[in-house]
Amino acid sequence: MNAKPGKAVTLEQRMFLLGVREEDIVENFVRSSGPGGQNVNKTSTCVYLKHLPTGIEVKCQRQRSQAMNRSLARHILLSKIANKIQQDNLARQSLKAKIVRKNRPKPAGLKKRILEGKRKHAEKKLSRKKISEIEVA
Repeated sequence: MNAKPGKAVTLEQRMFLLGVREEDIVENFVRSSGPGGQNVNKTSTCVYLKHLPTGIEVKCQRQRSQAMNRSLARHILLSKIANKIQQDNLARQSLKAKIVRKNRPKPAGLKKRILEGKRKHAEKKLSRKKISEIEVA
């Protein structure tokens, strides 16, 4: 990376902490658009990154310098990956909590009400049958 050495170390550390490998990132350079004059028209300063395992894509053309855009794109990509990991963890925790709530024993009063409702429903269905069917059963 052509960015400042101090920033590159923190970027590499962050990549290591998130488990992102350099081999998992596809990097392409594209022509930028917008302000920047001749530099933008002659060089491919826009950086496109794609993280293959997650499928997250980032495109950065904020600066006129390709090196700055590479650094910014990597930071944005790592932020998106960290956000996705956090969302996955929250979803997993909420699923666990839902299972715990579902498997929690029901209060005795609630059990009585449920069973009473079932009994009433059974009586209602029995009353709908014909008299000949009741005698056979």
